[in-house]
Amino acid sequence: MLGTFNRTLRAALKQAQPQLLSGFRSSQLSWRHMMQIRACAAGSATFQTLEDCLVLNYGGTPMRLNYLWLRDHCRSPSSYNSGTNQRDLDTASIDLNIRPDHTTVQDGHLVLTWPGGHVSKYGLSWLAENSYEAKQQSTVQPRVLWNSDIYKNANAPSAKWDTFMSSDEEVKTFLQNYLLYGIAFVDDVPATVEATEAVTQRVSLIRETTYGRMWSFTSDFSRGDSAYSQLALDRHTDTSYFQEPCGIQVFHCLRHEGTGGRTLLVDGFYAAEKVRQQSPESFELLARVPIRHEYIETSDNHQNHMTGIGPVLNVYPWNNEMSLIRYNNYDRSVINTIPHDLVQRWYVAHRELTAELRRPENELWVKLTPGKVIFIDNWRVMHGRESFTGLRQLCGCYLTRDDVLSSARCFGLQA
Repeated sequence: MLGTFNRTLRAALKQAQPQLLSGFRSSQLSWRHMMQIRACAAGSATFQTLEDCLVLNYGGTPMRLNYLWLRDHCRSPSSYNSGTNQRDLDTASIDLNIRPDHTTVQDGHLVLTWPGGHVSKYGLSWLAENSYEAKQQSTVQPRVLWNSDIYKNANAPSAKWDTFMSSDEEVKTFLQNYLLYGIAFVDDVPATVEATEAVTQRVSLIRETTYGRMWSFTSDFSRGDSAYSQLALDRHTDTSYFQEPCGIQVFHCLRHEGTGGRTLLVDGFYAAEKVRQQSPESFELLARVPIRHEYIETSDNHQNHMTGIGPVLNVYPWNNEMSLIRYNNYDRSVINTIPHDLVQRWYVAHRELTAELRRPENELWVKLTPGKVIFIDNWRVMHGRESFTGLRQLCGCYLTRDDVLSSARCFGLQA
């Protein structure tokens, strides 16, 4: 048993689960609470006006539309500025018990007349696209979850430096690959920090952190982090100790005079999905229980103490799609946010995820060489490396996730 705390979690989750479509059918509705019932056939759209909402059936999918929600989302010129795509209506001024005086469907629109005479029109396709029921059934970002064979067989092309820097179509293709797989490459980049900076700025803004804006490092232990060594590094996500971990990690190996040092890549979402299929209770525990990650640096030149708190796995609550994995055994802090009756179970769940992450078939090994720049989705794909000898100099940076996704959407990509 997971104990009292887990039962509480389950009760809360159950309460938050969306109603089944059968709950929308008239046989399931309490007729005693219906003030008004009307149905209007208009092509493929029918509706019922109930006490607390309007039930719209369009294209065979019932949508439960709250009246206050409908008034808040009115797109009339007095309520919404279409030039700035911003709401002008003061939501706090709407009567919490508002109901339309008249409802009809005309020319592909739901038309509501409110008390006082204000008229709101909503495209049926707009309502179908923006309803909770639609979001529950759709993905936020289409992805291809991969192990080593899946990725290699996909033959995702690398972008080329010259074309990438001059062609928007090349950038669009690059972003599409990045969105699908969580990694993407640009080849033939000049082996300089300046060129690396230029190629990253084609897709996003650089996020400055305690490590600086653009960084270039060797195994000189100049910072209090094991990355500044020649040691092998197990798979992990970076900046797990930030409240919002950095979205994109960029690496460019400027030179390596030695052996070893291959980069390890693992699709964390692929491994987590395996855990969800095989042990849903473990997946749920990793997605609901917050833990701390911590970065403490005390040197003559750098003083830092950062703490990030969140579950190992983040999911969108309306469709359970994964959005972030926060996995770093190096930086995980003292576990003191889990009650006693859950600690053992959490370790079991963490072990199950670790076992999936460490399966050899899930490991993609890449030798980074001068000219090859890799972009890694730090919210999804883990990276590591094998130990190495000799001088190895890398440069790179973190990118702001929001701006990468904004660039993708401006190209018409779903992100």
